Amino acid sequence: MHNAPLIILDDLADWQPYHPSQSIISAADYILQASKHRGPIINLCDDLSYLSTGYYVSLLAEARGQRALPSVSAINDLANLSHYQLFLNDNTRLLNRFVAQHQPDQTNKVKLLICFGRTAYVELEDLARRMFEAYPCPILEVEFRFEGRWHLHAIRNRALSDLNDNEQTLFGESLEYFSKRVWRKARSRKEYRFDLAILHDPDEKIPTSDKKALQKFIRAARENDIDAELITKADFNRLLEFDALFIRETTRINHYTYHFAKKAEANGMVVIDHPESILRCANKVFLNEMLEKNKVPQPRTELLVMGDAIDYRDIGERFGYPVVLKIPDGSFSIGVEKARDEVEFRKVAGELFKMSTILLVQEFLPTEFDWRIGVLNNRVIYACKYFMARNHWQIYNHSSETSRGKSGSFACFGVHQVPKEVIKIAMQATRLVGDGLYGVDIKETAKGPVIIEINDNPSIDSGVEDLYLGDELYRMIMADFLRRLDD
Repeated sequence: MHNAPLIILDDLADWQPYHPSQSIISAADYILQASKHRGPIINLCDDLSYLSTGYYVSLLAEARGQRALPSVSAINDLANLSHYQLFLNDNTRLLNRFVAQHQPDQTNKVKLLICFGRTAYVELEDLARRMFEAYPCPILEVEFRFEGRWHLHAIRNRALSDLNDNEQTLFGESLEYFSKRVWRKARSRKEYRFDLAILHDPDEKIPTSDKKALQKFIRAARENDIDAELITKADFNRLLEFDALFIRETTRINHYTYHFAKKAEANGMVVIDHPESILRCANKVFLNEMLEKNKVPQPRTELLVMGDAIDYRDIGERFGYPVVLKIPDGSFSIGVEKARDEVEFRKVAGELFKMSTILLVQEFLPTEFDWRIGVLNNRVIYACKYFMARNHWQIYNHSSETSRGKSGSFACFGVHQVPKEVIKIAMQATRLVGDGLYGVDIKETAKGPVIIEINDNPSIDSGVEDLYLGDELYRMIMADFLRRLDD
């Protein structure tokens, strides 16, 4: 993990313009002789197309247990332009300003050289960084075309041997900057077997783990021979420095947390939450369909589609008021509303349709508390009761003026103290999602327990979820990371 990166070239003569280095090797030598080097590699072969020498360099690196930049997954993505459009905001205003300033005679095309996420133009640095995050390749040439608005027209690997003097300077400076930030020497005096990145957002209003819990995770990791470090979204380019990723902030699909998970998975890292878990849990429409198909008990639920002729009266009569309305990707009770009659039903639906084209309507099941069952690798590891917020029907009351009124109280239990049917339904539900870390919200009703939600990123706060097990809860989670890293 802590070796300097090995730089692989088609021809060692291509390195003449740069600082002499012991860490360069020709592609032919790298392919033919299993290198003793166990650190990451930077693949600077000119041709990265499928089954080219450059392709085999990254393929062999991964087979030898080395991190490769670019990875085989990134190389295979190169031809898939639609993939990149997903990652890009509308850059029309930005590129219009750039064209007016730098190329007024060429108004419908912008070509940009990006070296390790950096470019020669200060005003396009953020765009260059995002392109590198979407397609991590050392030297990228991207082309934008204007057709009513700017869109990505082409993206390709640029050959090191093709760079002119100015471009060589950009490359050399970018490589030095990237190596210092990403593949640094050992960060700690004590050597640990593995390195874990814990992704968090220090400014998140309702974090999934508080500061004290995060420190407990770090201590528990070190007890399991894992060096853990807190990272933020600004550290995306540092991710390959680590062996594993633990996401401790609220995950969403169209969000950097998902991009972190995808990048970790593509590079063979152990990751919780796994991108598949995020996909399955983050959307209540998917969850509803999955639970229904597998006959897992949940509140009566129907989908409302914007633009359809929705018979509010009929739904109200069948469900009985009040009804609960939810947007598919809300968390911490956000985007969940209650309607007491048809007038309110129409009004609330109208407001929520501004956030999502599909809503879920559910029967209202009032209870004093929800069970939260924590599951890791198909094993229950903690159990809590979350009581409803004061004078409110949900655990979180976002309209409350006081912090005390925002969420209800809680009680923590040993797994053996939880009704067996509650445990059974939690396990039944999480097996459909995966073997990660989940928090299953369950209501006990007269007809038996029902699943309200499966959270792929459950809250673990100091003095709440750990109240029964104490520090052992953190050790159990880190021991599971070690098990996965050893597999």
